[in-house]
Amino acid sequence: MSDVQEKAELYAMDISDVTWLSAPGSTSEDRIEIAYLRGGAVAMRNPSDPAGTVLRYTAAEWNAFVLGVRDGEFDD
Repeated sequence: MSDVQEKAELYAMDISDVTWLSAPGSTSEDRIEIAYLRGGAVAMRNPSDPAGTVLRYTAAEWNAFVLGVRDGEFDD
Protein backbone atom coordinates (compact mmCIF):
# COMPACT_ATOMS: atom_id res chain seq x y z
CA MET A 1 0.00 0.00 0.00
CA SER A 2 1.36 3.44 -0.88
CA ASP A 3 1.83 6.14 1.75
CA VAL A 4 -0.84 8.27 0.05
CA GLN A 5 -3.35 5.43 0.06
CA GLU A 6 -2.53 4.53 3.67
CA LYS A 7 -3.04 8.17 4.74
CA ALA A 8 -6.33 8.42 2.80
CA GLU A 9 -7.67 5.28 4.48
CA LEU A 10 -6.54 6.57 7.85
CA TYR A 11 -8.46 9.83 7.42
CA ALA A 12 -11.52 7.96 6.10
CA MET A 13 -11.63 5.81 9.25
CA ASP A 14 -14.55 6.43 11.63
CA ILE A 15 -13.06 7.37 14.99
CA SER A 16 -16.26 8.49 16.73
CA ASP A 17 -16.04 5.73 19.34
CA VAL A 18 -12.30 5.76 20.16
CA THR A 19 -11.01 6.19 23.70
CA TRP A 20 -9.03 9.41 24.12
CA LEU A 21 -6.09 9.35 26.54
CA SER A 22 -4.01 12.14 28.06
CA ALA A 23 -0.93 12.17 30.25
CA PRO A 24 -1.67 11.93 33.96
CA GLY A 25 -1.18 15.17 35.84
CA SER A 26 -1.38 17.38 32.78
CA THR A 27 -3.52 20.50 32.92
CA SER A 28 -6.10 21.40 30.33
CA GLU A 29 -3.92 24.25 29.05
CA ASP A 30 -0.91 22.14 28.18
CA ARG A 31 -2.20 18.74 27.20
CA ILE A 32 -3.14 16.87 24.09
CA GLU A 33 -5.11 13.68 23.81
CA ILE A 34 -4.24 10.65 21.72
CA ALA A 35 -6.24 7.63 20.66
CA TYR A 36 -4.76 4.38 19.42
CA LEU A 37 -6.28 3.30 16.11
CA ARG A 38 -6.34 0.10 14.08
CA GLY A 39 -3.00 -1.04 12.70
CA GLY A 40 -0.88 0.95 15.16
CA ALA A 41 -2.03 4.35 13.89
CA VAL A 42 -2.62 7.21 16.33
CA ALA A 43 -5.02 10.17 16.35
CA MET A 44 -4.24 13.37 18.24
CA ARG A 45 -6.50 16.27 19.26
CA ASN A 46 -6.75 19.31 21.50
CA PRO A 47 -9.16 18.40 24.32
CA SER A 48 -10.33 21.99 24.70
CA ASP A 49 -11.79 21.69 21.17
CA PRO A 50 -12.87 18.03 20.86
CA ALA A 51 -14.93 18.74 17.74
CA GLY A 52 -11.99 20.51 16.10
CA THR A 53 -9.11 19.23 14.03
CA VAL A 54 -7.90 15.69 14.65
CA LEU A 55 -4.47 14.82 13.33
CA ARG A 56 -3.88 11.21 12.33
CA TYR A 57 -0.54 9.48 12.08
CA THR A 58 0.32 6.15 10.51
CA ALA A 59 2.11 3.59 12.65
CA ALA A 60 5.40 4.42 10.89
CA GLU A 61 4.97 8.17 11.47
CA TRP A 62 4.10 7.67 15.14
CA ASN A 63 7.03 5.30 15.70
CA ALA A 64 9.42 7.83 14.10
CA PHE A 65 8.08 10.54 16.41
CA VAL A 66 8.40 8.38 19.54
CA LEU A 67 11.96 7.37 18.62
CA GLY A 68 12.84 11.04 18.03
CA VAL A 69 11.53 11.96 21.47
CA ARG A 70 13.52 9.15 23.08
CA ASP A 71 16.68 10.23 21.24
CA GLY A 72 16.31 13.85 22.36
CA GLU A 73 15.63 15.21 18.85
CA PHE A 74 13.18 17.77 20.21
CA ASP A 75 15.17 18.90 23.27
CA ASP A 76 16.23 22.53 23.49
